[in-house]
Amino acid sequence: MPLSFPATLPPTQRMRGIRRQIVAALTAAALVAQPLAPDVLSAGVAHAQALPDLGDESQAMFGPGQERRLGEMVVRQIRGSGAYLEDPEVNDYLNELGHRLVAAVPEGRQDFEFFAIGDPSINAFALPGGYVGVHTGLILLTQSESELAAVLAHEITHVTQHHMSRSLASQQRSLLYSLGALALAIAASRAGGSSGQAISAGVASAQALAIQSQINFTRENEYEADRIGFQRLDAAGFDTSAMASFMTRMQKSAQFSDGGAPSYLRDHPVTYERIAEAQSRAYGKPYRQVPDSLDFQLVRALLRSYNGTPKDAVAFFNAAIADNKFNSEVAARYGLVASLLRAEDFKQAKAELATLEKAAPPHPMIDVMAGHVLMEAGDLDLAIARFERALVRYPNKMQLVYDYPEALLKAGRARDAATFLDRELARFPGNGPLHRLAARTYAALGQKLQQYRHQGEFYAWQGDLKGAVVQFELAAKAGDGDFFQSSVVETRLRTLRRELAEQQAVAKNG
Repeated sequence: MPLSFPATLPPTQRMRGIRRQIVAALTAAALVAQPLAPDVLSAGVAHAQALPDLGDESQAMFGPGQERRLGEMVVRQIRGSGAYLEDPEVNDYLNELGHRLVAAVPEGRQDFEFFAIGDPSINAFALPGGYVGVHTGLILLTQSESELAAVLAHEITHVTQHHMSRSLASQQRSLLYSLGALALAIAASRAGGSSGQAISAGVASAQALAIQSQINFTRENEYEADRIGFQRLDAAGFDTSAMASFMTRMQKSAQFSDGGAPSYLRDHPVTYERIAEAQSRAYGKPYRQVPDSLDFQLVRALLRSYNGTPKDAVAFFNAAIADNKFNSEVAARYGLVASLLRAEDFKQAKAELATLEKAAPPHPMIDVMAGHVLMEAGDLDLAIARFERALVRYPNKMQLVYDYPEALLKAGRARDAATFLDRELARFPGNGPLHRLAARTYAALGQKLQQYRHQGEFYAWQGDLKGAVVQFELAAKAGDGDFFQSSVVETRLRTLRRELAEQQAVAKNG
């Protein structure tokens, strides 16, 4: 799959709608997982005084497997919405950085997946089951890799401490208390023969209690994520002052912003007390100057090359290089090549690539860019050879895994592409973009069962279970597969139909 060069990143308004979908999905799943006690209102005072003991909120509603499935459900919605940034270079980097932080303080067997949201707003969020999303706007705003690591460490803690599950349980507890308080108000009004004032007062008190409970719970989560996240940041070898510096900049941006506070501040309220505590923790550690990795600089340059029109992006990097206004000359020249490629100026992209390779150390992102420039310029044999050499050195570099079969397809070598993709899908069976590439490859080969099967897997990866079922039904009827392939299709079709039925039941109950 080639690098994507969007003219503009998806608007912030789209993410607001997605956040509402996320909350709705989480709440619906929570209510299905732990249904409310029936007839709370009609039971009156007895039920109000005997509310169920939810115990440990992080485990009462969801076990680890349930958390993972819930998080995956939300991520699929994000993929299907178009907000998920399908850029392996950015997502690979986030996963490398995130897993470095996870490994620094091992906790249980929690799996993590980090991904980018193509949105210029400043935000990051954690989902149950180890999923952490980071907006591209936040990556571009960070002034050091340690600042980005501080954000990820904070979000990782939200996962390891089960804050999302505990929050859902807390909201349900608040709902139960609200219903109980309402039942008491109704009972009191009946006993005293009063008007509906007692009911109104009871409702108001219950609402106030629920709101304050949620505020306290959010505050507690943020402080815990700061404290444990700081320990993780320190253990991973990053600059411990970065957490306080990022918080301070966020707070200042809120004070001087005409468009309101950044999204990160709305979701992660920053107070002077939190900043002071972060500063105090950092003062207790010896000063540590931590240089940014080249990966960090290259990823930020790649994201910057996506901004504005192609002409604007080229002008930005040309000016930065001419005026020596950059933190890394290699990254600035890489950003220029990416911008020229987006502008389809292949001749100048080749010339700048030669300059870049003279200045840069060996790096997989530069190998990818070189192969991509050759492929887009039509030099397919050279591109294929470049990708093959790079894959020997970097077999797990996903952009290479996507670009190599893409180049083979363009060269009319669909059979070679299919052989490669079958091998890679054995390693990465849940990789949606790989399945999409496989669907195109088998379509070129005229193999309908395999085409529909892989297209169905891509739809499932996106969260479109209905579309996935349709594709697998077509695969089952194709009649051009062997016994083993047909059995795989039938088995997967049964699973997808069951998942679709469960999803529809959740939506109906929610």
